[in-house]
Amino acid sequence: MRMWQQLDMISLLDTLASLLLAFVLGCLVGLERQYRQRTAGLRTNVLVAVGAALFVSLAQRIYDLYGGSYNVVHVVAYIVSGIGFLGAGVIMRESGNIRGINTAATLWGVAAVGAASGAGLAMEAVLGALFVLAANTLLRPLVNQINRRPVDNTDTEVTYRVTALAERGYQKEVLHWLEEMMEQANYPLSELDIEPFGEQDLEISAVLLATSIDGNELDALMVKLAIHPHIKQVFWRASTTD
Repeated sequence: MRMWQQLDMISLLDTLASLLLAFVLGCLVGLERQYRQRTAGLRTNVLVAVGAALFVSLAQRIYDLYGGSYNVVHVVAYIVSGIGFLGAGVIMRESGNIRGINTAATLWGVAAVGAASGAGLAMEAVLGALFVLAANTLLRPLVNQINRRPVDNTDTEVTYRVTALAERGYQKEVLHWLEEMMEQANYPLSELDIEPFGEQDLEISAVLLATSIDGNELDALMVKLAIHPHIKQVFWRASTTD
């Protein structure tokens, strides 16, 4: 098979070095973004850096093997452009929060892996897949730990939103419970939204504006709020603006 005939250990080591460098430098940039709790954080920056490194390494290997006239180089360029539109399609804005950006960055990295596989560069594709997996698994605990840290940056406005799913017939009772518990926890409400959820329930969303909130304290508060017999589910999330 041509795939195994194209195996070159020197080139493979070059690709490994490129991916390692992209991974490390992406981590450095991403850590700062994650610490400030920006939308594109640690994993997103690492995935984009690794994907870009693999695309460039792939183009160089194809050029070395076939020269500048080989049309697959142009195909790779089309993949890079096309995957951008696909990635944009999975990013959604919901209540001021951006969702799906890590999925979009993963698609970018996986596209590079697929392109390397199609070009017959088996080991390069394996390396790329391993680095994408590492970004999505090994870095996840670090991301969660950073997100638990209180945010105290003068250039960052953090919005914390507490959402409760409750029975529609007990709206006043649940609202009173939420307001009382938030006041006891020293989290005054700055905004309150109520929307229908299905035929029998309501989604009550309370917004807190603060510069420093401990994630562990909010988790403990969610446990207390969930004690109410007419609250089916309650959770919190944070979003930031630059």
